[in-house]
Amino acid sequence: MKVVFLKDVPKMGKKGEVKKVSDGYARNFLIPKGLAVEATPDVLKRLEKQKAAQLEKERRIRQENEALLSEMKKHLYKIKVKAGDSGKLFGALTSSDIARTISDVLDKAIDKKWIILDKPIKMLGLYDIDVKLPGGVSGKIKVEILQEGKS
Repeated sequence: MKVVFLKDVPKMGKKGEVKKVSDGYARNFLIPKGLAVEATPDVLKRLEKQKAAQLEKERRIRQENEALLSEMKKHLYKIKVKAGDSGKLFGALTSSDIARTISDVLDKAIDKKWIILDKPIKMLGLYDIDVKLPGGVSGKIKVEILQEGKS
């Protein structure tokens, strides 16, 4: 019997997948527990519509994030922090600090998870920061760390 999985089932199939399983397994386990439904033409049509809608949503998210990344690349983000004479910061600059600065400049919500830092920044200077947005959109932005009170 062909079934469409409604939930992920370990070692059997993932949600939305169509697979042939034994009749007894489908009738006695998968269908009663709500893990799958029989793959009728109506169910398969509905599944195709859902997949098309999901692909369209992913395409739209990717497009929006590509536009956001190109907007982010247009700016040089200057962050003023307290630092010693040697250029070493008092504390460290993290991805949440950078995300907050970008949010203020662009007036858009930027999640700190999108900013990729190998380790916190602890020195003054110009940095290329990796940005990874949802939808597989990634690139680099420029951030300059300046000493507070100096230009």
